[in-house]
Amino acid sequence: MTNKNQQAIGIFIIIAGIVILLGKWGVFSFLGKAFWPLIILVPGILLHVLYFGRMAPAGVLVPGGMLTVYGVLFFICNTWGWSLMSYLWPTFILGVATGLYEYYEFEQPKPRGVMTASVLLGVISIILLGFTLLRTSIIYVIAVLLIAGGIWMIWNRGKSSRGW
Repeated sequence: MTNKNQQAIGIFIIIAGIVILLGKWGVFSFLGKAFWPLIILVPGILLHVLYFGRMAPAGVLVPGGMLTVYGVLFFICNTWGWSLMSYLWPTFILGVATGLYEYYEFEQPKPRGVMTASVLLGVISIILLGFTLLRTSIIYVIAVLLIAGGIWMIWNRGKSSRGW
């Protein structure tokens, strides 16, 4: 065995030992639990890269947009807790709306009905998201903003020169 081969095998054995040691310490388990949404996010981004690199048709933007939105949603829930899913579930509808909207914007000629479906799904998603957020403590923020806005309107009633 040559000196060069022996050195390469030695480096490989050291790396294997480090990998085994890190695995026993739970490093890979943590990385798998923390970064698994990349399995969904990366293909979504790659589909966008394929389209914008002119290697795929605009139809890949539908799953690309959906996977990207879902990957971000799963990162948020993975980071701040899966209990958020009870409020953020309308994002699944928003993912479909995003994919359809991207397809509509970049497909030539413009497909019929896709923009209508995209806007309809987007509006439904935003409305449902608003309803689910009203069940949380955000209602207190809205109440405080309404009170502050009313006080500001009363306070500046006579100070406006525009007359409205």
